[in-house]
Amino acid sequence: MQVDERIRALGFSDDDARTLAEHFLDAERRGKRGHGLARVDWLESLEGLQPDAEPECVVAEACFERWEGRGALGYLTLAAICDGQLADPPEAARLIVAHDCFPTGMLGYWARRLADGGLVAVLTATSPPRLGHPDGGPKLAGTNPLAIAIPSSDGRPVVSDVSMGRVTYGDVIAGAASEDELVPFGGEQAHKAFALALGLQLLVDSLVGDGFGAVLLVAQPSADPVPALRTRAAGVRLPGDG
Repeated sequence: MQVDERIRALGFSDDDARTLAEHFLDAERRGKRGHGLARVDWLESLEGLQPDAEPECVVAEACFERWEGRGALGYLTLAAICDGQLADPPEAARLIVAHDCFPTGMLGYWARRLADGGLVAVLTATSPPRLGHPDGGPKLAGTNPLAIAIPSSDGRPVVSDVSMGRVTYGDVIAGAASEDELVPFGGEQAHKAFALALGLQLLVDSLVGDGFGAVLLVAQPSADPVPALRTRAAGVRLPGDG
């Protein structure tokens, strides 16, 4: 059975199934198995799935939007948000807050879509608390990835997408890591990743409120720094190159 067929069998529309399948397959192509086809198995195991739910933009201003997931998968909420920004890009910059937005998948995937459309994008999202202080204690923050995408006139944006965990929860789902390995990255410098995870957690919480959410900044670039960077990099693989 094809990936989109398996997703449609869960009750999703053709368009939503295609959106989800494209995300999972892109993750597989990029070697991010934790965000790939293992997530289809995960969806099939979820209770309370609401395939008919639709996200809604409840505040739409020139420089600010607020979205409610309304029970839709976070993937589909971010897809709708990206579509909205590309259809009506900001004059200068816009902050978008998404409440009830989980799971969100590879944040770099969504940031790349925006960069491919000519927008600078910075995106983060929260998840269940999975990271504790490097010295021990309770779990205080999600793995809270941060994705930054910079468009380029050569059609090859730079896309940085980093989780604050040494492994991702997707790696745990895919069987590539154990939950014991889900700690802040950095070894002796893990307090730096923990500080970033906690800062991003509180940033999103302060804007979203209860539950899980995402915060996105989109902006019009005023310069085109990527081609010159690639020249200086002299063939070195840059973040997001595939």
